[in-house]
Amino acid sequence: MSNRFKPKYNIKKGDTVVVIAGDDKDNKKPRKVLEVVIDKGRVVVEGVNIITKHTKPSAQNTRGGIVKKEAPISISNVMLWDAKAGAPAKVKRTRENGKLVRISKKSGEAIK
Repeated sequence: MSNRFKPKYNIKKGDTVVVIAGDDKDNKKPRKVLEVVIDKGRVVVEGVNIITKHTKPSAQNTRGGIVKKEAPISISNVMLWDAKAGAPAKVKRTRENGKLVRISKKSGEAIK
């Protein structure tokens, strides 16, 4: 994907989000974003979409075996968690002092 048309997302690494669609849907349980894959429009969320990966023995992992890890899900299946409102919320972006700030539409508070 070219840099000219790179999409802009309101979700960053370290944010708390809720999964609003899919097998791990839970609107009341906030989880942490581990990684955002901008090119593919996907996020890796802590404890969501767990896959089992069979690995061969290597220098780092001498035993090998079955490893459980999180796989990416679509960024459209998650929504930012508003801690003040205690619910998922939509986000608007505004400029304050030349910096882009994300503001929750539910509570009106800035999201850190």
